[in-house]
Amino acid sequence: MTHASRSYWRKLDNAAKLFPAMSNRKDTRVFRFYCELKEEIQEEKLQQALDKLLLKYPMFLSVMRKGLFWHYLEKSDLRPVVCPEYKEPCSNLYVRDKKDLLFEVTYHHNRINFEVYHALTDGTGAAEFVRELVQIYLSLVHPKDTLSHDSHTKEKGHSVEHERDSFAQYYTKDFKRQKRKKTKAYQIRRPNKELGNLQITELEVPLEALQRRCRELGVSMTVFVTTVFLCAIHEEMSHFQEMKPVVMMVPVNLRKFFPSESMLNFFNFIEPGYKFGEGNDSFDDVLEHVKKDFLSKLTKEKMAQRMNEYMALEVNPILRFAPLELKNICINAGAKTSSWDTTAIFSNMGAVEVAEEYAPYIQRFGVYTSTPKMELCMCSFQDLIYFGFTSRYDSTKIKQNFMNILKKQHVISELLEPDYPENVEERFPERNVLKGFTYFCMITALISLGMDYLSDSLLQVSIWITGGVASMWLTFMIGFLKRHNLLKNAMWQLLIITLGCIVWDVETGWHRWSVDFVLPITSIVILVTMLAIIRVRKHPPREYLIYLIMASVYGALLPTALALSKIVHIFLPTILCVGFCFLFLLDLIWRKSREFKEEMIKKFHF
Repeated sequence: MTHASRSYWRKLDNAAKLFPAMSNRKDTRVFRFYCELKEEIQEEKLQQALDKLLLKYPMFLSVMRKGLFWHYLEKSDLRPVVCPEYKEPCSNLYVRDKKDLLFEVTYHHNRINFEVYHALTDGTGAAEFVRELVQIYLSLVHPKDTLSHDSHTKEKGHSVEHERDSFAQYYTKDFKRQKRKKTKAYQIRRPNKELGNLQITELEVPLEALQRRCRELGVSMTVFVTTVFLCAIHEEMSHFQEMKPVVMMVPVNLRKFFPSESMLNFFNFIEPGYKFGEGNDSFDDVLEHVKKDFLSKLTKEKMAQRMNEYMALEVNPILRFAPLELKNICINAGAKTSSWDTTAIFSNMGAVEVAEEYAPYIQRFGVYTSTPKMELCMCSFQDLIYFGFTSRYDSTKIKQNFMNILKKQHVISELLEPDYPENVEERFPERNVLKGFTYFCMITALISLGMDYLSDSLLQVSIWITGGVASMWLTFMIGFLKRHNLLKNAMWQLLIITLGCIVWDVETGWHRWSVDFVLPITSIVILVTMLAIIRVRKHPPREYLIYLIMASVYGALLPTALALSKIVHIFLPTILCVGFCFLFLLDLIWRKSREFKEEMIKKFHF
């Protein structure tokens, strides 16, 4: 983290830089780690436990901010409030322009849910957070049972290690790039293009039975489960579909290769796969192929190679200086292209271990994630393993195939019945507002066109009405999309109103009213509006400085340029606007010089 008396922020790690560009309402990049106890949850005690744990991990009290070249995380005064579960699992946590915490702790009966946005931490960090949260909670609920967990509130000295960017720590420039030939993988068919609600299926498997079978076959559990998953998918493929391989994305915890105590993202992945239809495709054949795939790809050298390649992209001078919006477009395009290289995802979170005195109170741990593909997450607690399937399209047959193959391998699985609240928030209620307003604008434009046609008018009133409706729709849409940040909304409205009026002026004969009056008056009004919002909302300088600077620079430079170009005919409004904005900018920089410098460092960091 970068420290200052008024500023506390940090850059995103290499993996986290991708998530703000890639996440959306359908692919939230949120995952849930949960713990089921053998007793009902006490909300007050859970809140106390969370507050204590955050003393050790203050990095979680951050909000996502947007810079010119990269997103970054900034310390927030917001505090999480524990509440009953109220929405679909793995729903959006990161909403653009909305300054909210990137994690949430809820509960339902005897279950504690921890949901986190992937840019904040990875599966290893989330598992550690939940484990410690549960232990602190139990020590508060059962103080007479010699459960003590005071150490968690004293370990503040490790916060630097928790927030270390291990990607940057282990990055080296001395590596040779390797060209990887990738083939398009088989994609599980979807009933339609629209992704539905998140489907969650959980299985329970005896750890001893799975370990015994893996020992008999001479493979690790990750290799075995990957093979089962590949074969389960293959059973739903046609002969024609076997032309493409089934490829699994398997995240790898880099802490196993490079020592790190970081709670930030520190993972990579390998892509084991198998091309069916070229042999007898028996389970043993697929298992042997996957085993070799893991042995060849899962090495320290290969992990370092791939990690260095991704870091090299981040530190590339050309890419570093590319504007954030351009980076986002490229990241999105790259993500969509690379998604065709894999069929599904399997993530092994490993064993969750707690101190012996806490185990009798715990039923199980579980994990699953939101993903546009089908994903399988796995974790274990004591003598049981728990699998969590998630997808946004029908994949029931694949899950059933998975269970059947396990049974053939002498591993019995039990289907768990998920328990979720009956009444949850609607996923995207705002879409109804947007659709309704869009339909209203379209109907208005069509009616005006129809009336114009029937009246055979030479005035072409429909053109004016349609143009006005289109302007109103654009203003409303921007206002609605930027509703979470009123200052940014005001800046957008300044651009839309002034530039839109200039276009109208040009199209209606260029009478210069847009540059003589609208531009200077609107610039002053928007700047005064921003000041009113700041006073009412009591925003700190870091929340408003950048928008005041942009608005004042816009109101000073653009009218000046138009006046010097002799485009402006009536100079008084322009002179008043330029003078007001210029003096306001100087006063702002003078009074807030320290905050101004800090804000520029954050916004322009490479």
